[in-house]
Amino acid sequence: MLNFHKESELLQNVSTGSSKAFRSLYFQWEPTLSSFIFQITKSKELTSEIVQDVFLKIWMTRESLQEVKNFKAYLYVVSKNQAINALKKSIVELEKFKIFADNPHLYEEEVDEKKEYQYSLIDEAIDQLPARQKEVFLLHRYERMTYQEIADRLGIGKESVKSHLSIGIKAVKSNLQSKISLILLFIDIISKRID
Repeated sequence: MLNFHKESELLQNVSTGSSKAFRSLYFQWEPTLSSFIFQITKSKELTSEIVQDVFLKIWMTRESLQEVKNFKAYLYVVSKNQAINALKKSIVELEKFKIFADNPHLYEEEVDEKKEYQYSLIDEAIDQLPARQKEVFLLHRYERMTYQEIADRLGIGKESVKSHLSIGIKAVKSNLQSKISLILLFIDIISKRID
């Protein structure tokens, strides 16, 4: 890490718009910040997104760096806030999926890069289903097949399809609920860690 004098000089240069100083600041702090955020998110993709957002925020508000006395503390506070916001977005997306699980007709498929993390959590939950439940779940929810169509394709009864689907939905929702609880715990821990 830089000594206090050199870091103050670097921050001063960033605050006046030096992109070279900003790159130095980024390369100095990115590994530490990535490690810190990964402990919260447990996701490389989300960590990378948050780190980029943090440094973008620093650049956009660079004039205020002249006032910063302890950059490490400043960086962690900004990071904590970005991480909490990202995790809250994840919770909202997971809650939307729970609604979709109960009401598939309300769901409109809309996947973009920002939502990859949330959908990977859903995919993980689906992957943990037993093979037959997973097959029925995917055919019904993603291929929009009726119970009878699934029964015909798999050579099982319509009631078996209903049973597999019902158990599968409960298992996926339970898995996602435990992840939501974990995310809320992380938010609580990180809020207390740096305050």
